[in-house]
Amino acid sequence: MKLLFASGLLCTTVLAVAQSLPPTTPINEIQPSPPSIGADVPATYFGPPPSSVQKELVGPVQLLKSGTIDLDKGTITLPLYKGRMRSGEAVWYILTDTNDQGNAEALGINYSAKLTYAEVGKGVRTASQDLINGKTVVTFEAGRVNFAPVRSVTPGTAPNYFPPTAVTPGGIGDSRYSPLAKIGEYIYNAPTMAQGESEATLNAYCNGSPDYSKVHDKVVAICPKDQTVTLKLTTGFSFAKPVLYLSTDANSKLAAAMEAAVYAPGLQDVKVGSDDSAFSAVERIFSIRNGPTNTQAGVVNPQRQGFDSALKGEGSPLNVLGGIPTVATDYSPLWDLNLGEWTQAAVSKHYRSRVRGEFQILGYVRSGWITGIGGKPFGSTGLIINCPIAYRFL
Repeated sequence: MKLLFASGLLCTTVLAVAQSLPPTTPINEIQPSPPSIGADVPATYFGPPPSSVQKELVGPVQLLKSGTIDLDKGTITLPLYKGRMRSGEAVWYILTDTNDQGNAEALGINYSAKLTYAEVGKGVRTASQDLINGKTVVTFEAGRVNFAPVRSVTPGTAPNYFPPTAVTPGGIGDSRYSPLAKIGEYIYNAPTMAQGESEATLNAYCNGSPDYSKVHDKVVAICPKDQTVTLKLTTGFSFAKPVLYLSTDANSKLAAAMEAAVYAPGLQDVKVGSDDSAFSAVERIFSIRNGPTNTQAGVVNPQRQGFDSALKGEGSPLNVLGGIPTVATDYSPLWDLNLGEWTQAAVSKHYRSRVRGEFQILGYVRSGWITGIGGKPFGSTGLIINCPIAYRFL
């Protein structure tokens, strides 16, 4: 099995990598408290959340409805699909998003019109539907993933743990690999979970403890006989709403290693920096390098956030996503990383705190309290992370 030397940072909940490091960040770091707190009646006296009447209103909403979410464990169990390469090699994959609105609703996956514009260069691989032994099987024309490498991330020297001094992704795609595939007339987000492995081999991991030299590093359990895979989710925010999302792929080895994701070279052809302009395939995700950290062991700072905190082993970096379904119309699972840092002036004046919304961050940038790394202009880093949204708490 793979030994994980360090923790995922961008879109992933940080994994404990040694006995000296704490476990994953508890979901209750972002999960809202019940409305009965401070009231004279118990929670049972309150009616259903407004989101149960209209999903755009406040309250919990499961967005990736094809799966079953365990809020205590921070996982989602999704349908596992078996496809193949043209050579006949087995491909085990999931479906999370599509630009086919009707089928998105039918399958319980996310609709993203923006995926239409990812079909540039090698951004989307082609696939066909073949009839094999009376069953329809998706055949991918290109794009293999090697899960054999041992994932590792070596943090920088304290207090500047980011950037890491060395990284190795645990899954490396070849030059044609992208999680996006055009099946029929539509594009689907179909990240690979395992490749070239038999059903019998993977069934050994139905109850967990998978061999990460054979499967994606996000896998908690994989079970072809039940046609399911359980994956670790990530905590974060979108327009101040706490959310859970899944990170599976990235267009650079640095991001892939930090994410416990697959390096997907095909995503390098997708244009970044355009956000919500015409023909943009991406939406922005905002990360902070030097957010507040825990001041002492065992004490959680309620303002904790950022890459330095995550590389210390304190938990998820608590990134801020742009538009997600029910909040905005510009959702894409392809997130264009905008990485900022608090200026020394902001730190000295004690302005540094946990940020939860896109326009809150952009306001701090405009006021000069947050800049790009090293004081450079704030904006796209060129990194894309494939992070399908799964759940909205509020």
